[in-house]
Amino acid sequence: MLRLQGPLPAGYTDASPDALADRIRAAKAHLGDSLLILGHHYQRDEVMVWADARGDSYGLARIASASEARWIVFCGVHFMAESADILTIPDQVVMLPDLNAGCSMADMADLESVEEAWDEIARVTDIDRVVPITYMNSSAALKAFVGEKGGAVCTSTNARAVLDWALDRGDKVLFFPDQHLGRNTGYAMGFTEADMRVWNPRLELGGLEEVDVKKSTFLLWKGHCSVHQRFRPQHVEEARRDHPRVTVVVHPECARDVVEMADQVGSTDFIIKAVEAAPAGSTIAVGTEIHLVQRLAAEAAKDNKTVFSLDPLICPCSTMFRIDAAHLCWVLEELVAGRVVNQISVPDETAKWARVALERMLAIV
Repeated sequence: MLRLQGPLPAGYTDASPDALADRIRAAKAHLGDSLLILGHHYQRDEVMVWADARGDSYGLARIASASEARWIVFCGVHFMAESADILTIPDQVVMLPDLNAGCSMADMADLESVEEAWDEIARVTDIDRVVPITYMNSSAALKAFVGEKGGAVCTSTNARAVLDWALDRGDKVLFFPDQHLGRNTGYAMGFTEADMRVWNPRLELGGLEEVDVKKSTFLLWKGHCSVHQRFRPQHVEEARRDHPRVTVVVHPECARDVVEMADQVGSTDFIIKAVEAAPAGSTIAVGTEIHLVQRLAAEAAKDNKTVFSLDPLICPCSTMFRIDAAHLCWVLEELVAGRVVNQISVPDETAKWARVALERMLAIV
């Protein structure tokens, strides 16, 4: 998705880390309680050090909605800031330090493609028995789509509860944008590959035969997380070979063959708690974004725990990586000067239906 972030002034890009830190500290002090900085777990340390709250995408949106702060600076990606705007009151302003901080997975399902898929599915089966479910990692427009069509949002934590809810109301689920979370959750519910089909939005009828659409329980959008898809079974094998007593913990956005080999599978918050709960002296291989793994490793070392990434060559999430201290400093100093930059504002009609989908999720869990 095209973003519109221009280059920062040289006064930010040329500033030293220490100078930026001093300027951010001063701006935070000036703005006081009117400011709330939220930091997603995958952010750089140079940004996370300034966060007033850390969490996953939905947890941070909930924190924003409960806050009385006027200015909410969301250090994450675009869909997260949208969710915060949807759940906050009109007087609160949500900002994203870098508009180019998107999510490649979220961009794999756009509203036009999903509407086309919905119409195609309606031509071959009873669409009233199909429940659309979108992962939190999706645009506000898609959240609004599922809200209006009787569906709900899910997170990696509550995907099973949301899918149970959906299948109590229909015979079939259209799940987007991450096929792996849908597949892994379906297996956890007792379904098999025979109950699932992957919907390729680039192909007519998703690349499927009519009988596949009619008989399948899960239509899984052909989308994925570029970070979690990098983990492979051989990474698990190598971790067990080199560390015989290792515990392997992975995110459910990983491919099915990796999840089957892992000892524990769960959301970002689950992974954090699993590392915290592990006894002293434990060795833990983690399959998720490298910034979080490195942060967990540093904190766990205090308890003589060894934490490392399943893939030693894993790259940071390229979109999460965009927000840095310079962009954070720029947003805050603009606020100090009385100027709001990079405001994320969801149109009222979209926000109305997206809020319905989010509230359904809340009611389910």
